[in-house]
Amino acid sequence: MESKPPLPPFTLETAKTKVQMAEDAWNTRNPEKVSLAYTVDSVWRNRSEFFTGRDKIREFLVRKWHKELDYRLKKELWSFTDDRISVKFEYEWHDDSGQWYRSYGNEQWEFAENGLMKRREASINDLPILESERKFRWDRQS
Repeated sequence: MESKPPLPPFTLETAKTKVQMAEDAWNTRNPEKVSLAYTVDSVWRNRSEFFTGRDKIREFLVRKWHKELDYRLKKELWSFTDDRISVKFEYEWHDDSGQWYRSYGNEQWEFAENGLMKRREASINDLPILESERKFRWDRQS
């Protein structure tokens, strides 16, 4: 059986670890790698999109990172219970015209016993910014 430690029930330390692992994975911008953190029947809401399943997650991420170029994300633990974690986040990206954005949001996560995420709900707002207003800089090889 697949497993993705740390496993629920979460402590403050393991919840923070889970959030950092998610941030690190999403910053790879690798849809295959990121999708493996979710159950095969994971239920998602991302903005106004609703879908179910790891294959749909992978398809979504491919579309996302095809549009949101040079994506860089920071997540912060907001709260947690035994099998749920809530995070706030912000990320920066630009479109193919060079317009930069900072996106702000909140996610609610619910985990299966094996540590894979079985439910994710994300609310996100985008703010156009100037490139000079960027907060997150990184090596483009990351």
